[in-house]
Amino acid sequence: MLKFILRRLVQAVGVMLGASVLVYVLVINAGDPLADLRESNAENRDLLIQQRTEYMQLDLPWWQRYLSWLGGVSRCLIGQCDFGTSRTGVDVGTLLGQAAASTLRLVLLATILALIIGIAVGILTAIRQYSGLDYGVTFGTFLFFSLPVFWAAVLLKEYLAIGFNNWLQEPGFDPIQVAIIAIVLGLLMQVLLAGSLRRRLITFVVTAVFFAVSLPTLAALDLFRNPQLGMVGVALLTFAVALSATAMTVGLRNREVLLPALITAGVVSVVQFALVNVFVYYMNWGILALGLLLAFVVPWLIGRFLSDRYRTQAIVASVATGLIGAGLTVLDNIFRVWPSFLDLKPRPISTIGSQTPNFAGGFWETFLDYGTQMLLPTLLLTVISLASYSRYTRASMLEVNRQDYIRTARAKGAPERTVIFRHALRNALIPIATIAAFDFAALIGGAVITERVFGWKGMGDLFAVGLDQVDPAPVMAFFLVTGGVAVLFNLVADISYAYLDPRIRV
Repeated sequence: MLKFILRRLVQAVGVMLGASVLVYVLVINAGDPLADLRESNAENRDLLIQQRTEYMQLDLPWWQRYLSWLGGVSRCLIGQCDFGTSRTGVDVGTLLGQAAASTLRLVLLATILALIIGIAVGILTAIRQYSGLDYGVTFGTFLFFSLPVFWAAVLLKEYLAIGFNNWLQEPGFDPIQVAIIAIVLGLLMQVLLAGSLRRRLITFVVTAVFFAVSLPTLAALDLFRNPQLGMVGVALLTFAVALSATAMTVGLRNREVLLPALITAGVVSVVQFALVNVFVYYMNWGILALGLLLAFVVPWLIGRFLSDRYRTQAIVASVATGLIGAGLTVLDNIFRVWPSFLDLKPRPISTIGSQTPNFAGGFWETFLDYGTQMLLPTLLLTVISLASYSRYTRASMLEVNRQDYIRTARAKGAPERTVIFRHALRNALIPIATIAAFDFAALIGGAVITERVFGWKGMGDLFAVGLDQVDPAPVMAFFLVTGGVAVLFNLVADISYAYLDPRIRV
């Protein structure tokens, strides 16, 4: 394995070197970087031309400029990167850091959500092949996949931002709206749960009645502007997650998995009660990051040491409980500050930019501001990526389900959930690992259209502006990051194959 990794790294260096020469030559021949100044009537035009010539080293042959850039980026090996300067004299390393942070904040969450939801939907549709759910999801995924990004972005701005902000001023529902929402959700729920005609009818009626009663009640109690969850609500929901995670993995009768999950739920409930003052008065990004790390590590240790035969399932159930419980704790604090956030920002869902200029608020208000700014572009990227993940997972699961070892597992009497999650899913994830690696690398490069529509100054914007201005330094910085990430994640995908299927190691 070590020889394989080293060989791939050497190949990657050669590929990156050759591609960098090609990209550099293409950029510098894309136009005249002094065109705007040559047409200028400014009195100091000659001085401006001289300054830009110095910044971009236009008085040197192209190969000397390229070698100068290559020498600067080579110093990254010793931790002293020099990406050069833009045509205005701004350090490109600073621009790259800001752009990469903005893009990473945008695409990381979108990729994680698309993977989790896409794989779950793909598994469900594969299990219920040719059902109403399968046909509905197939239609939806093809619809989302074919949507023009700019058009979908405009729709999100119009209805999920402008329309929602207007509605939130005086939230409420008229009887027709309640009836339509209840009927639609009832139809969706009966398709999701399936079963006999009688069971579908009961599911539809119960769901429709529930939402027909709950929506006006929520509006009457003003819970859309003043939502509440509370520590008791967090605890109850966390224990519900523990039961659900156990039921989905091995069943509630398996105490070897149920006990670690319930202990994790208890730990989450106790911690969120004990640290309530920290969440309210002393919260910062470091504490939040540490909390999320502990929400993974502590449940992992609980599942690891309190289980033996079903250790993997116990770890999965415990970690899922811990992370979701931590998320519910964060949600409770968000609900707590939502009214004060609306006082600072009466129209919360933003349509442009990565943060509100001159926003003044506490940690949770700032957290909400970042979240509302990310909502629309993250949702757009998630929906588009979700379509491909769900289809590939479905196809891969259907192919794996026809293998002999799956039929053997069923013939031996193994529970269906064990066959699906322990035997089938692991091998079905091999093509998903390839797709996810390249998809994340592509998104790191910046969703150019999405960033333009929503006004994000990310990697896509850095590339587009640099190319438009015939400025090679920003474009080469973009190439170096995106090309390096693509090569790295391709290598990670290859290594993950060996973990998912031990036969590949041979």
